[in-house]
Amino acid sequence: MKTESLLQAELIHWKGFDGKMVSGFLYKPLAKFAGKRPVLVVIHGGPEGQSQPTFLGRNNYLLNELGIALIYPNVRGSTGYGKTFSLLDNGFKREDTYKDINALFDWIATQPELDSQRIAVTGGSYGGHMTLAVSTFYSDRIRCSVDIVGMSNLVTFLEHTEAYRRDLRRVEYGDERDPKMREYLEKIAPMNNIEKIKKPMFVIAGKNDPRVPVSESQQIADALKKQGTPVWLMIANDEGHGYRKKPNQDFQFYATVEFLQEYLLN
Repeated sequence: MKTESLLQAELIHWKGFDGKMVSGFLYKPLAKFAGKRPVLVVIHGGPEGQSQPTFLGRNNYLLNELGIALIYPNVRGSTGYGKTFSLLDNGFKREDTYKDINALFDWIATQPELDSQRIAVTGGSYGGHMTLAVSTFYSDRIRCSVDIVGMSNLVTFLEHTEAYRRDLRRVEYGDERDPKMREYLEKIAPMNNIEKIKKPMFVIAGKNDPRVPVSESQQIADALKKQGTPVWLMIANDEGHGYRKKPNQDFQFYATVEFLQEYLLN
């Protein structure tokens, strides 16, 4: 059975900062919504993952009831585009993948149906880290962001994630024990550039997360609150890496809708 959201998925392409072609999927709201539509950019986790056209679940509400266009990008580092492409964000190339989202913002500005003045970003796990990075380095291009179990500093993340996964993550992000790599990761960490985050942020975490410790979310939310940047913080005491219990999932979604209505749609 085909779904309405599947029929609406449109493959899009844009050039990255270095000319490499990047792609993603655009879901347009129903025709009943007039004028340029606000955009929510949904960044997948991994980073070695891939967004594909699929049933949108709760996000159909954002599309069909709130009139928010959804874009699911597959920035460099994503799988499914060859091994070379999947390695383009490793180590000292980390910032290049942030730049792919900035290039997407340029593409949005060329689309007559999309409102480049009303963009939000969201993502979970590594997508949450990307959300934090984009909110840091391209704050002037977005209205707000929703960070879900994201890493606010890859150094503190590597130091506090469960030991069984640390070496594997070091291959991807870089080994924080190497002085030059540590200096680079500290330099680009959203947590260490907190003053650049100017737009409202919703931070969501699970207290029992073994992958991305709740401290990654708590520290950035505390810092944003201290400097006066609007921040909402949600920590579920009975959840880990992403919410699995339906009541918690529902509460997270309702709160996200309220946040987007307040800061993206108004």
